Amino acid sequence: MKKSKNLASRIQEVLLNGKWIANTNLQDQLRKTTWKQANYKIGDHNSIAELTYHINYYVAGILNVLNGGDLEIRDKYSFEMEKIESENDWQNLIQSFISNAHSIIEKISNSSENQWSELFVKEEYGTYQRNIEGLIEHSYYHLGQISLLFKLINKATINT
Repeated sequence: MKKSKNLASRIQEVLLNGKWIANTNLQDQLRKTTWKQANYKIGDHNSIAELTYHINYYVAGILNVLNGGDLEIRDKYSFEMEKIESENDWQNLIQSFISNAHSIIEKISNSSENQWSELFVKEEYGTYQRNIEGLIEHSYYHLGQISLLFKLINKATINT
């Protein structure tokens, strides 16, 4: 399998429709989460909504670079989201995530094989391949958090 197709398949698996690694994916987890569950805070941990925004922030930022733009995202802003105050707000965030996920998958899939060994923006960031693999790992990390939070929230709200 070509590197572009392989990377696209791996990012698609974690973001939209895979079951192989975690027996779930982000889209499945988000679609079964209500806006109230998404906002529910456990201690000082990030909410599901905050984690969703955070992942989408990085997907959109890397997508912008893949589309020829600048790297405009900054870690310090990656959790600065507008408050989710309704189911509509939550669905809009999910839709933004799904749209960006489809776009980045398509862009990766159609990228030249030579691009993956080229530098991503600056030498210190490594190659395009390293950054896409980092996005995949980062997404799985937060998928685990979201899955656990969803279980804890359901347990907490059932017992109250």
